[in-house]
Amino acid sequence: MLRHTYLSLAAALVAGAAVSGIAAARTPAAPRDVDATATLTNAQGQNVGTVGVENDENGGTEVKIRTTGLPPGFHGVHVHDKGVCDPKSTDPATGSPFFSAGAHLGSGSHPGHTGDLPDLLVRGDGVGRATAVTDRFRVEDLLSGDGTSIVVHAKPDNQANVPDRYSRSGTAGPDAETLKAGDSGGRIACGVFRRD
Repeated sequence: MLRHTYLSLAAALVAGAAVSGIAAARTPAAPRDVDATATLTNAQGQNVGTVGVENDENGGTEVKIRTTGLPPGFHGVHVHDKGVCDPKSTDPATGSPFFSAGAHLGSGSHPGHTGDLPDLLVRGDGVGRATAVTDRFRVEDLLSGDGTSIVVHAKPDNQANVPDRYSRSGTAGPDAETLKAGDSGGRIACGVFRRD
């Protein structure tokens, strides 16, 4: 009886070690240190996601976006040139919140702004995940001066990709609104970058 108990215990320990080894193998590696983060909030002040930014060893900057509770579909994402996310600050022309975040980081026309990023795809359950690597800015650029913010827009960003065969008011190609922000619509979430 005692021998049977020891054998059962030994078998359980071996099985437990095997399961533990499987669980350890499936556990994702700890993420690298993040140099700057932003907490995304919507116009109602609810937390809807996080953004982590870190410089990589090859001169690029990795941006990781994780969201919940956003409308499904594609959304434009841009770094803006002011580190202020006030939902009560509305654009006088459109009524969109977070006007306090200012314009896109960088000068020129869209999609050549320093802060222009690829669109974020949000699933039907409101969850969005995106990772992008850029060489247009470094973490220290986001944290310098008065800081910067990251804004998620209501619509997809067309990256000013309007073929010449389309025209508006008799002019072919992208119009002023497309060149300004890629027709990405109002601002639905905003977060200020902070040193991590």
